Amino acid sequence: MKEFWSGRIRDAVPYTPGEQPRDRKFVKLNTNECPYPPSPKVIGAIQEAAGDGLRLYPDPECTELRSAIARREGLRPEQVFCSNGSDEVLAFAFQAFFDPEREIVFPRVTYSFYPVYTSYFGLRCRQVPMNPDFSDPIDLLCGNNGGVVLANPNAPTGIAVGLDTVEKLLDANPDVVVIVDEAYVDFGADSAVGLIDKHPNLLVVQTASKSRSLAGLRVGWAMGDENLIDGLRCVRDSINSYTVDRLAQAGAKAAIEDEEYFQATRKKVMDTRERTAVALKGKGFTVLPSQANFLFARHPDHGGKELLDGLRARGVLVRWWRDPLIKDWLRISVGTDGEMETLMKALDEFV
Repeated sequence: MKEFWSGRIRDAVPYTPGEQPRDRKFVKLNTNECPYPPSPKVIGAIQEAAGDGLRLYPDPECTELRSAIARREGLRPEQVFCSNGSDEVLAFAFQAFFDPEREIVFPRVTYSFYPVYTSYFGLRCRQVPMNPDFSDPIDLLCGNNGGVVLANPNAPTGIAVGLDTVEKLLDANPDVVVIVDEAYVDFGADSAVGLIDKHPNLLVVQTASKSRSLAGLRVGWAMGDENLIDGLRCVRDSINSYTVDRLAQAGAKAAIEDEEYFQATRKKVMDTRERTAVALKGKGFTVLPSQANFLFARHPDHGGKELLDGLRARGVLVRWWRDPLIKDWLRISVGTDGEMETLMKALDEFV
């Protein structure tokens, strides 16, 4: 029953987040969270910010955080936009840069929020078929569209493309915005930030949730030409100017500035990812090459849902989709070495 609902949401199919269990303790490898805590400097910064200032609204422009990101990336603060997680940045971008009259294009298998936003904001999209090896169909994203969205590395496959490929997309679509969603870029892929000054239609989106262990803080940002940043600000200020709270700004700034901790954490994740990929292959799994903090894998003798249920019964959560194209595959987040050993023991029991 959807009485009183608006027509816009009555038939909407919302995004389904990964399970966050409360009834029992699991080894949680289903939501791509970082298995390591945030930098101690983050905790200190949040504690320092948690004072009398909480009675005041936060800085709507996130001035100090934007400046920290700009310094790290070699940009000007005017080229950086911060908001409440990269999902909100993407939602603002879909509203700011895409029109209903022209189709957005993105790969058929990618982050499932893209088609949700398309429908919710009254837009149209064309999802182009993946290559047989699940690599991105780049040629089909070139031209004849109203905008391009590319997750790099892609989710849920973990496969990344090089900067030459990103630049090919930009050159082929000079009159529309190309969004490169780099939520997982810090785990081995190349960021397109260095292409921003050359391509005014490029918007790069990143997050503090993954490589900086701050999924619970909800901070994301976009980087691009000042014109694009102004477009995002226009949408934000038409909805809610104060999107990033005072504690989140302080914590995210500390995380950005603690480069040593960031490098050490991401290296541990990447090393564990490679060891896990080898171990899964040793158990007969096909594992796609990943440059993210997760692996995409399938087994020839067990369906994806069977593996999902079997692992859950043994206390391990992974991610599975009903989509016919990937129903035999699991996305497995990279945890600590101990958590991945638990995964392997659980697989040994029924694979």
